[in-house]
Amino acid sequence: MSDAKSATRGFLDSSQYSRASILQYELVFGPNFVSPGGLNFAKKLIEQLALPSISRVLDVGCGLGGSAFLMAQKFNLLADGIDLSSNMLTLARERLLACGLEDYVTLNHQDCLTLNLKEYYDAIYSREVFLHIHDKTRLFSVLHEALKPSGKLLFTDYCCGESPLRPDFSRYVDNRRYHLCTISTYGDYLSSVGFEKVRALDMTAQFITFLEMELLTIDSLELDKSCRDELTESWRNKLDYARSGDHRWGLFTGVK
Repeated sequence: MSDAKSATRGFLDSSQYSRASILQYELVFGPNFVSPGGLNFAKKLIEQLALPSISRVLDVGCGLGGSAFLMAQKFNLLADGIDLSSNMLTLARERLLACGLEDYVTLNHQDCLTLNLKEYYDAIYSREVFLHIHDKTRLFSVLHEALKPSGKLLFTDYCCGESPLRPDFSRYVDNRRYHLCTISTYGDYLSSVGFEKVRALDMTAQFITFLEMELLTIDSLELDKSCRDELTESWRNKLDYARSGDHRWGLFTGVK
């Protein structure tokens, strides 16, 4: 959608993923999560992967580690989490020590575009991360190479509707340095680099339901007024954009 470059670590850590912002997001999404649907939806997505025990999964943009911890605790998987945000990783490593999952989960600072692994992972999983990356052809080529034959890719991400888009939504995207594309375009990217059995599902209705529930959560939090008002405004804006069709949410899967 935008010609802006991919977001950098410095930009993320000083803006959307400042320590204070991360902890506020966690209050909304639940312990160790910063993505829509929190623990319960993450569980459903990991179940969809249908991986045998001790499979190795790459969690791209692992955030606070919630999904990686869940993979280890409930599904007996080995999870390698990577993230570009130092603030996220600092907090995630604290949680990893508290969970005692060091034998099952690794957490590393890495730009996913610099992965140099061939046929290593049984699955790759990601939640609301690829919106930060401009060069999506390179992204999916790198991920495709890192998967073993028959390896699975599953991710959710923010998407946009067809142009023209509302000016206020476009400003929101530009301010965050997001690079959004339509749901069908994401599917085309996956097919173009060799993924098979590609599914590109419009989950915007579910996203709207999550946003409505999260607004209720925000209203119940013990926050000072300025923080509550800021979160409420942000969520109401996202809800408005989603209802208008400009802000969409997609679930994508493919097999190598």
